[in-house]
Amino acid sequence: MVNWTQMHDCYGDVDRVPALLEQAELRDDAEAWRELGYRLVLEHDLVFPASFAALPRLMCLASGSARARGLAGTILRRAAGHHGCDDLLGDCGDEISGFRKLLDRYLQSRPVDYLPAFLDSLAAMEEYHWSAALGDFTDDFYHLACPHCAVEVTIAIGDHGRCSAIRDWNLGDVDRRDLRPAPSEALSGTGRWDVRDCRP
Repeated sequence: MVNWTQMHDCYGDVDRVPALLEQAELRDDAEAWRELGYRLVLEHDLVFPASFAALPRLMCLASGSARARGLAGTILRRAAGHHGCDDLLGDCGDEISGFRKLLDRYLQSRPVDYLPAFLDSLAAMEEYHWSAALGDFTDDFYHLACPHCAVEVTIAIGDHGRCSAIRDWNLGDVDRRDLRPAPSEALSGTGRWDVRDCRP
């Protein structure tokens, strides 16, 4: 049972979110969902105690509500940040497990909002880094250290090709190399996932 008197939202209010949740549950009120969105996730980034207190209810509603599914996923994707609500998140284990299964089923239908739902699914599996780092692969750049020599390289995936290069301010891309697929048996963790069903 949530003690809402301790669960402030982004405005410091403790009574508005439970009222909005009830309104959204009873009537699927678009205005209530809109207000919930900006009270629970400020500027698409910051979350609050009320965000995690609302998470179990949002996840329960997610099977019948795209708005609930999207808002629950947005909150969950911010779970790795500094929010001071780890205890509230820890209490949602069963709901998160159910949410992950729901997202798995949803993704298998190849929906138009596949990418955001996939990122939500990554967060539900505690793959917070990938949930935050992945782009849409149309023009994405990732900066990381070479696993062999530790030199910082830039990986490009998308319209500019699929390559790695050392970025130099004056010289541009130095030592540009095309990316080569790795054999799946050489990969571990997330890299071993079967892209056909997005599960390990």
